[in-house]
Amino acid sequence: MVDEATDASDQASGEEDEVLPDQAARLQPLQAGAERPLGSFVHDPAILGWRLLGASGGGVAPDLPYPLLLAMEEREAAEVAEPLVSVVVVSHNVKDLLLDCLTALHQRTDVPIEVIVVDNNSKDGSAAAVEEGFPAVRLHRMRKDSGFGRAHNAGLELSSGRFVLLLSPEVMLKPGCIGELSDFLLVRPDVGAVSPRLTSPDGRLVEGARRAFPTPGLALYRLVGLSRLFPHTRRFGRHNFGYLPADRPHEIDAGTSACLMIRRAAFAKVGQFDTDYFMYGEDLDFCYRLKQGGWKVFYVPAAEAERHSGVPTPEESRRHRYEMHSSMWTFHHKHYADELPAFGNGLVWASIWTRWAFLSGWSVVSRTNPPGD
Repeated sequence: MVDEATDASDQASGEEDEVLPDQAARLQPLQAGAERPLGSFVHDPAILGWRLLGASGGGVAPDLPYPLLLAMEEREAAEVAEPLVSVVVVSHNVKDLLLDCLTALHQRTDVPIEVIVVDNNSKDGSAAAVEEGFPAVRLHRMRKDSGFGRAHNAGLELSSGRFVLLLSPEVMLKPGCIGELSDFLLVRPDVGAVSPRLTSPDGRLVEGARRAFPTPGLALYRLVGLSRLFPHTRRFGRHNFGYLPADRPHEIDAGTSACLMIRRAAFAKVGQFDTDYFMYGEDLDFCYRLKQGGWKVFYVPAAEAERHSGVPTPEESRRHRYEMHSSMWTFHHKHYADELPAFGNGLVWASIWTRWAFLSGWSVVSRTNPPGD
């Protein structure tokens, strides 16, 4: 945290200051400071006590050795500059949304942050616009569109904050969002990741902000429509925790990388994002590994953000639909396949790709995106 103690102002005068007995005892380590290593000054309680005493007007600040003062100033500057949160934004051909996202981020941030933009080989001038409009942002250009998992990993490698906020260019943070998420992680060392209350512009809760792992049973409920018919029951509404109030914090299985804050120590324990997921699923897989590693994931509605999804082209919709269903099978094959017989896995595979074929056919015939796509 940032040290909020301020340097005592010089109160030089022609008369010698009176030093009380208890002050003289505290002054001894300061007078010997000129022969100590600089690094030993910054956390010395006596030094910090003298600085607070002088700054508050409750006493007299001694004439500290210049090396000591210099060390304290350098330490303060380093603490102020050190980010608590590293914000990693992965962008691909969404220049306008990206610029709006960065503007909101800088206007509404209430904790020390660094911002890293990973441009996934955009062709719309996104990278140049960031360089021109946000010179303080650290920009990393990918040579090709390598997928979101690989791009997130590139941003992680460049980050230095205690916590890492994954942020989509489509998401506009509301005031206090980063502070609420980081505060929750600070007081809950057992929690590895936190998700905010993420809404669409019309106020509806984005389902991905709090979700359960897609076990074969939950996938079946969604496939046959039971989760839509009974969204507020524990059995059928578990996929998006519809049976729990959305205005209270609670534990979840996973959030969405559109806006998800993760403890750096968690990455050290469970690894980075799995690059087998090109688009979709890398956040779900990471949260699954978090849980396996003993960490908890929480939904924190006091932190709020709004998602402004762009309108995809028909080609983009087809690609997104395919990648989503591909990630479903990748997740199942990686985490659940060993628990099922070959017939069961075949049934899951057939269900996933039958759903993809149905939604694809619907979009071609109706020329609109089908419900649930």
